[in-house]
Amino acid sequence: MVVENKHAFIKGLSTTSIALPGSSIEDASKTLETFDLPTTRTEAWKYTRVAKLGKIDFHSNTQEVSDTSSYIIDESALTLIFVNGYLSQELSNSLPTGLSCKQLSACSSEELKHTGIKHGKEVFNALNTCYLNDGIWIEIAKNAVVDQPIQIIHITKGEKQLTNFRTVITARAFSKASIIQGFFSEDSDQSFTNSITEIIVEENAHLTLDKLQYEEETTTHINSEYVNQAKDSTFTLNTITLNGGLVRNNIHVNVNGQNCTTNMNGAYLLKGKQHVDNHTTVDHIAANCNSNELYKGVIDEKATAVFNGKVFVRKDAQKINAFQSNGNVLLSDDANVNSKPELEIYADDVKCSHGSTTGQLDEEAVFYLRARGLSEKSARKLMVSAFIGEVLEHLENDSVVSYIERLLKERFGWDFN
Repeated sequence: MVVENKHAFIKGLSTTSIALPGSSIEDASKTLETFDLPTTRTEAWKYTRVAKLGKIDFHSNTQEVSDTSSYIIDESALTLIFVNGYLSQELSNSLPTGLSCKQLSACSSEELKHTGIKHGKEVFNALNTCYLNDGIWIEIAKNAVVDQPIQIIHITKGEKQLTNFRTVITARAFSKASIIQGFFSEDSDQSFTNSITEIIVEENAHLTLDKLQYEEETTTHINSEYVNQAKDSTFTLNTITLNGGLVRNNIHVNVNGQNCTTNMNGAYLLKGKQHVDNHTTVDHIAANCNSNELYKGVIDEKATAVFNGKVFVRKDAQKINAFQSNGNVLLSDDANVNSKPELEIYADDVKCSHGSTTGQLDEEAVFYLRARGLSEKSARKLMVSAFIGEVLEHLENDSVVSYIERLLKERFGWDFN
């Protein structure tokens, strides 16, 4: 069935056959009929232009990838590989005890009640709901400790592909696990990945998500995470963006219980005409919680970056420690960044801070390194590596760090050794 709506760029797509719960598809269809793509007049999209998406005649079909070895981030991880939003069974692993995993297309209607976010009249979420290719539901059992990382590799292949993908993760009480998400592309000129990740972290659960984005410079990727934390839980999200034409990361964390810890770290390294926009929201609803945000960017040539981080502290959320920091280094006169960290506090017994810095490399430090035998190019590379290294130090998985360092050396010529 094809949904009739005002957006011509999806006129050739068929609505999803996945039986999402309730009236979610009907509601999403109404949103697509009603709302335009955001413009720069929309405050949240002020610096990110997506109108060009409406001019591309997208399609969605299956493709095969012959060699996936270069996309494997952690060789020891339990790996699930998706191509254009569809699971490749032959390229994926079986999963261990303590972990349930199903394609959304294979879930019953009862199981799918765990999905279905309130898209809040947001056009890209509605697009994902209406035209969902497939997705994955991962449930970590109560008290389970999964020692091996769970690795979800997304590969977009083919020109003008539109991939709508959804990941649903439930970390049951007192469980512990780490998940890796890698987004890649292959021969995918003007393709668009629209992904959503929904995460529930129950009481005293510990969940870490490492997300790596390395798609081609002609692609668009809009990614949204929706996280709900219960009391005594810990959630960590590390977002590393190394390539992609236009990348937008929307992160929404609701801290619903007391004594929670929320960590969000990000690094974005851009050149050419890349554009990366990180929008984060941490909503402290309960008391006695900590949140930490550290985002750093290196922007070269004519690339642009956006950081908009917002922390809410509600009236009853006393004794909150919330820290937010965004630092940027511009390596050329044409590079550009727009940074806006924000605090909105309704409680009076809190410790909250935010800060933003943007500048160039310290020329005195460059001179110091050159005086000790380094070339100017090597000195600048070393300083950039040290700057980004502060973010990478927060990643606990050594294989993920090694993979990132390899990509940085291939793409930018930076050596962390």
